[in-house]
Amino acid sequence: MNTAMNSKSHPNEKGFTLIEVMVAGVIMTVGLLALAYASGQGMGVVMVSEQNATAQQQARQALEDLLAARNNGLLQFSQIENVSNGGVFEDGPQPLTLAANPQGVLGTATDGQTTLPGYTRQIQITDLSSILKQVTITVNYTRPNGSPGSYQVTCDVYQTD
Repeated sequence: MNTAMNSKSHPNEKGFTLIEVMVAGVIMTVGLLALAYASGQGMGVVMVSEQNATAQQQARQALEDLLAARNNGLLQFSQIENVSNGGVFEDGPQPLTLAANPQGVLGTATDGQTTLPGYTRQIQITDLSSILKQVTITVNYTRPNGSPGSYQVTCDVYQTD
């Protein structure tokens, strides 16, 4: 009598059935797929956050440069205009430059050629009165999924000279 070939189950045998192993495998596969999806989504959020931070920093930096140039006498109040109105700031969206130009003020007609790919900056200046102007700086960019992103900062600038 060969007991190894005996197909009768014994009540004290322990282990998992084939069905239990297959169900556990499906559950583990679903969990791993969910983890992989979440990881991919997290990477996308990191990329978008980095682009948002870059746009914010570049818009604020341009505004700080403009105000510092006005405060230090590098720009007269009358020069704080778009080129179409006799000022020094380019009209319309421009490639976003990374390096300052010879005057030390970004967004003017003499900016260098170093640009940040995928980003544009527009500096719009509106006269509110003879001693007050509104400066709006908009940085536009394209997100990894192809959708547009934008950051805008606005400041009122008054005459100090």
